[in-house]
Amino acid sequence: MQHFDTLIKNGLIITAADRYMADIAIRDGRIVAMGQALGEANEVIDADGLWVMPGGVDAHCHLDQPLNDGAVMADDFFTGTRSAACGGTTTVIPFAAQQKGQSLYAAVEDYHRRSEGKAMVDYAFHMIVTDPTEVVLKEELPALIEKGYSSFKIYLTYDDLKLNDREVLEVLAMARREGGMVMIHAENADCIAYITELLESQGQTKPYYHGVAHSAIAEREATHRAISLAELIDVPLLIVHVSGPDAIEQIRWAQNRGLRVYGETCPQYLVLTLDDLDQAGFEGAKYVCSPPPRDAAAQEAVWQALESGVFQVFSSDHAPFRYDDAKGKKLHGECADFQHIPNGIPGLETRLSILFSEGVIKQRIDATRFVALTATQPAKIYGLYPRKGTIAIGSDADLTLWDPNARTTIRNSELHHAVDYTPYEGLELTGKPVLTMCRGQVVSRNGQPAGEAGYGLFLKCDKPQPARPRGAAKGF
Repeated sequence: MQHFDTLIKNGLIITAADRYMADIAIRDGRIVAMGQALGEANEVIDADGLWVMPGGVDAHCHLDQPLNDGAVMADDFFTGTRSAACGGTTTVIPFAAQQKGQSLYAAVEDYHRRSEGKAMVDYAFHMIVTDPTEVVLKEELPALIEKGYSSFKIYLTYDDLKLNDREVLEVLAMARREGGMVMIHAENADCIAYITELLESQGQTKPYYHGVAHSAIAEREATHRAISLAELIDVPLLIVHVSGPDAIEQIRWAQNRGLRVYGETCPQYLVLTLDDLDQAGFEGAKYVCSPPPRDAAAQEAVWQALESGVFQVFSSDHAPFRYDDAKGKKLHGECADFQHIPNGIPGLETRLSILFSEGVIKQRIDATRFVALTATQPAKIYGLYPRKGTIAIGSDADLTLWDPNARTTIRNSELHHAVDYTPYEGLELTGKPVLTMCRGQVVSRNGQPAGEAGYGLFLKCDKPQPARPRGAAKGF
């Protein structure tokens, strides 16, 4: 009879493809057997009445990211991954951001210094490319992709981040040659600047008007443009944090043409609306993010796209700025114009529970689709599958045990990030993760941290199969 480190018994296993009853045997941090009567173990975890799912992969979050404007993110790799673990996430992929004029190597090295010895769960890096010089495109990016940094993000907005169309084409061409996955923040910078100037001339500067300036039309245009540029080069593309039907229709149009265009959305587009920015005083700043939440009709469009497969990825876009902080949301004071409010909201710990409750429990999506969106497909798209994102022999024992009947209410006082608020305060949920394991070690139990800083490992990402071009003939 075999002997294992850990046995998880009597749970309902749910993957992106199946639901079945089986025991899971873990040895040296990996799943080594599945079935019945597997043997004995040092620890036996009884999962009777619980659902056993892969640990979440949050493929879009920001931790300890350096910024140019003096703002400081509240979460570093310790508090951010502690929060992730308590929410059922066992892998995070934040961003090593290049500053204008900086070597991309330097950005990656700096991010390793920031993360060293802090993470409670495993992590990889995306890169953010803001200065695609000849050296970056011909030397640094190809070398970094080979070394396991196989995905990167580019922007069509923000003055200190955006690329012009020619630069986007050059970056896309490099990605096609080297097998990297490109993520794009798709909003039209000139449209936003034009509307912002009009609003400010009329004295309309409260946080609410951030949502007006960042219009759905600006998102739609930039999404279509990004897709068109990618089609010209014949390279796959992922559009991040999609907010509503205008951009969704562009992605669906591309997918119906056979283009390898992927989509991502986030919790804020399911449960928040523009009305949340319309708070008394400066309170609306808590909800400022880009693109902004839209309206109830947009929420319904996002749910339909999650169910139908237009979206492959559900991420938090965790961007943690404290509200009552001169280096957070109040960087420019409590009367700051909306365009000067640090952009982003927290959500690492609440991502999975919101989608589970609002999606699975309310029967908008099924549990296998939940796993696909939150773990399996992100792992595939970013080169971590099958080590991460599934429950299979040989995979890391990254597992989350869910009580599908537990009722909770989101309270910031009970969360484990370092932010002084949550935009989801008071949201009532059904279903919660009651135990989270990363590589066979319990990192959270009953919503409380049980792991240690430094346990999380840095992950090198393979060149992902979804990043391969269709192979359409090009005359250049």
